[in-house]
Amino acid sequence: ATESIKIGFLAPTSSVAAQSAQDMIDGFTLFWEQHGLEVSGRPVEIFYDDSTGDPDVALSKARLMVEQRHVDMLFGTLFANEGLAVAEYVKETGTPTFFQIPSADDLTQRSRIPNVLRPAGWTSSGPHHPFGEWVAKNTDCKSVYTIGSDYAFGHEVVGGFVNTFTDNGGTVQAQVWNPIGEADFSSYLAAIQDAQPDCVFVLEVGAAAVRFHQAWNDFGLAGQIPIYFGEVPADQSILRGIDPPEIAVGAISVGHYAEGRDSPATQDFVNAYDKRFGNLPSYYAAASYTSALWVTKAMESLNGDLSNTQAFLDAVRNVTFDDSPMGPLKMDEYGNPIQDMYIRKVEKRDDGRIWNVVIETIPNVSQFYHYDVDAFLKQPVYSRDYQGIDWP
Repeated sequence: ATESIKIGFLAPTSSVAAQSAQDMIDGFTLFWEQHGLEVSGRPVEIFYDDSTGDPDVALSKARLMVEQRHVDMLFGTLFANEGLAVAEYVKETGTPTFFQIPSADDLTQRSRIPNVLRPAGWTSSGPHHPFGEWVAKNTDCKSVYTIGSDYAFGHEVVGGFVNTFTDNGGTVQAQVWNPIGEADFSSYLAAIQDAQPDCVFVLEVGAAAVRFHQAWNDFGLAGQIPIYFGEVPADQSILRGIDPPEIAVGAISVGHYAEGRDSPATQDFVNAYDKRFGNLPSYYAAASYTSALWVTKAMESLNGDLSNTQAFLDAVRNVTFDDSPMGPLKMDEYGNPIQDMYIRKVEKRDDGRIWNVVIETIPNVSQFYHYDVDAFLKQPVYSRDYQGIDWP
């Protein structure tokens, strides 16, 4: 019998991000249900495991996949700390590892590892570079007030926005950081109300993002102060939890994916996913589906022969899409996609659910945007202390 291709997929199904982890699995599952569990005549075996959100557990599960199940490749993990733990391990083993969700900038920048690639993945700052510039050039906002979750993902997202916003003549009125999982935004919103900024840029995650939408509405700030959202707080994973959904209608954000994008490649996927799982797909689902599509295309280009790891990784690097659920895609030499970024607006569908439609497409955006790569990499990664305000 032909030897099977073994794939390990890690997702933190028992963590605070359990629903997003399930979206990842659902997106991946949908691809294989549509494609069939074989590639170029070789059967495909998929092993799913719970990475729990704890980097030590993610590491032990990765080790189990590689050393006991002898997988040919790893996909998944959700939190940056899980991804980093797995990346450090596979640096030693050489296992082809594909991240869709962990978006720590340095995974494909200053700390890149040749066998860790991001097919259908992203960097935290990536979509937010063009967004900062877009807001500076296309709105009346000259001075921004930022509020973000106080951890690496928040710092990188807000930094990407602030760097280009200030490059294009904008100034920063204030930067406020709240604990991840903030339960009560009232003091933060009172301060924003007092400050009366031109606009606010926000990056919250998980249940706190849902609470932020509600609080912004309850405080009567909607319509009073323009607000722009980072990608995740306007993702379908958050929008589903907003009650009533009308609260989020009109929200402007950026994304490397937009479920309301008017393209057959996106709508065929959205409709199939909705039919199968009864949900509009989040970016967690779309990226997992598209990564399976991407890596399968690479495997098929080798006729399913994965015996030469370098040839397999090269094949993954060389895949291009004229269109996909996420739009046109190709990979840069650092292992991250060059992709269209979408300025998005939340609208109500005919069925009463809300989703992100595209109001403008910014094509072919690299993780370095239009900066000189060497100059960019000489700067530190975005952090609380470095937001790119005075650079370049």
